[in-house]
Amino acid sequence: MNEKISTAALALFAGMAAIAQPAFADTELKVYISSQHQPQVWRQILDKYEAANPGTKVSIETGGNTSEAQAQYLNTIMSAKDSSLDVLILDVIRPAQFAAAGWTSPFAGKDMSVYLPAYAEANTVDGKVVALPAFADSMFLYYRKDLLEKHGIQPPKTWDELTAAVKKINGAENNPELQGLSFQGKAIEGAVCTFLLPYWSQGKSLVNNGKLTFDKDAAVKSLKLWKGFVDNGVAKKNIAEVATDDTRKEFQAGNAIFAVNWSYAWAQSQGKESAVAGKVGVARLPAIAGGEQATCLGGWEWGVSAYSTHQDEAKKLVEYLSSKDSSKFMAVNGSLLPTYPDLYKDADVLKAAPWFADALQVVETAKPRPVTPRYNEVSETVRTTVNAVLAGVMTPEDGAAQIEARLKRILR
Repeated sequence: MNEKISTAALALFAGMAAIAQPAFADTELKVYISSQHQPQVWRQILDKYEAANPGTKVSIETGGNTSEAQAQYLNTIMSAKDSSLDVLILDVIRPAQFAAAGWTSPFAGKDMSVYLPAYAEANTVDGKVVALPAFADSMFLYYRKDLLEKHGIQPPKTWDELTAAVKKINGAENNPELQGLSFQGKAIEGAVCTFLLPYWSQGKSLVNNGKLTFDKDAAVKSLKLWKGFVDNGVAKKNIAEVATDDTRKEFQAGNAIFAVNWSYAWAQSQGKESAVAGKVGVARLPAIAGGEQATCLGGWEWGVSAYSTHQDEAKKLVEYLSSKDSSKFMAVNGSLLPTYPDLYKDADVLKAAPWFADALQVVETAKPRPVTPRYNEVSETVRTTVNAVLAGVMTPEDGAAQIEARLKRILR
């Protein structure tokens, strides 16, 4: 009799333990972060989150040094309805695409007015908030402040001024390892911005309200500008092989006078391993003579995977990662541009990154890449053509004609 009671009691306790277990089990979340966006600094924020939320453990999965590599990986994961990732970092061009595919979960009742307008807009699709800002970004002109000062040169406001500066400095320095200008010529997302910078500065747009507004003459002029840099020695001959982080490494090693890059490159340029620490200046990108200076809007957003089995916990984490405190922490410790306007005047932020004082105007006036559900095809058309022109396998005239013909088919 007692044996039966003991057996029954054990069964009861086992059942109670099984019921109680989920309440005490850790929630394990996995966050996907690009390897170039300082996951080691995000780790510090996640450590704080874990300390404030006992029972929640967050791991990081890193990967991809380009927007395309990241998107390709995430496309595979999401297409398979894989639940292994809970939170995803997305290029600013991707939230609308991921939402349209049903890959991310919307945030209900989120006030987006606290963020910079460009990011509130990028993350809102059909009235729904589909992602939250991680950090802001735009392209800047990095320059060797020491070399410009040494040779009495002001930061260039036109590409012609940049060319003249390169010729003067290279002629005096006589250093065959010193490039004039490094930029993205490889067939990656950065090459879309490469094309658009001088194209925009001529007052032209590519797509407006989903309609193609392509200007062929402006496109030829843009492609000729970049190919001209290769032909006249301002850029190196194999610029068609250069990706975003290649530009960062070249400039950081002291092998370029000027570089076109995103804000993330600032922190590395000031590090212990940098050959140019303390010698770097940042300015708005030059314009074509007679045009207006223009830059490309960047930035990264936090999305919650629609296939995560921890929806509420993942959204709570994203709210934290997108908070003003987190934005300030990443600005001070990672030199990532804030998504909150008032942080550009914050004393702690400006002490850590003084150049942020002038960055807000650049970010606020940066232009977004074409907004269209078929952006992937638009991007592929532009970046592969830019790459072909820079590699010398296509003329600027043929390149502009190809872009026009292909975009007409995509956006008809």
